[in-house]
This record gives sequence, structure tokens and C-alpha cells, in this order.
Amino acid sequence: MTRLGLGGPVAGGRQYVSWIHGDDFLRAVDFLLTRDDLAGPVNLAAPAPLPQREFMRVLRRAWRAPVGLPATKWMAEIGAFVLRSDTELLLKSRRVVPGRLLDAGFAFEHPRWDDAAADLVRRTRARG
Repeated sequence: MTRLGLGGPVAGGRQYVSWIHGDDFLRAVDFLLTRDDLAGPVNLAAPAPLPQREFMRVLRRAWRAPVGLPATKWMAEIGAFVLRSDTELLLKSRRVVPGRLLDAGFAFEHPRWDDAAADLVRRTRARG
């Protein structure tokens, strides 16, 4: 959607987005499987959540997409209906940090969204 110019802020874009690069997700799961000293919930998210407006701005920059049309709440509701999703995923703030994971010594390869987004775009372009 970002490449089509639809990657703008949703309902103002102030809600926080927690994210994790796929490589770090897999590494974190492997890390946790080898640790007998960690029990209970562990947040699998990169250490730097950011507002949705900034998240999309960085993604547009990585794709070299100069424009990202904003979406209002009602537009997000229509889009969620079409995609059979829930607007809560777009409109609710999620500021999750991986405190227990970091305390256990896990090191992220992609702790910042700008680096992660650039890597993901580079991989997508390489696949054709």
C-alpha cells in the first residue's frame, strides 16, 4: 500500500506501533527456547516503538514513495472490513518494549525501524 501512495497516517497517526523484524523474531524465539531460566510472558518486539505517523514516514522513505495519503477513522474501518480485519489493530496504541528479553541478554540485529525497513525493502526488491 505504501508503494501505491496509501501509506499515510491513520486517524492522525499518534498511536504507537510496536514492531519486530522477522529475523529478530526468529532469533528471539530460538533464544527463548534455549533458556530454562525464563518463564511466563516475554514481549517479542523491537526496543523502539514509534508513532504510526513516523513508522509510515520511515517506510515511505525506504520505498522512495514521496506521498502517503492519510486515512481517517472511517476510511480505516472500511479498509479493515474489506481485509476482514479489525480497526483496533490500526487505531489502538501499542507501546510494547522487550524488557525481559533485553534483561536476559538478547541483542537485536535490527533495533531501529529505519534500519529494519531499509533491510526489508532491500530484500523485497532483490526477490524481484
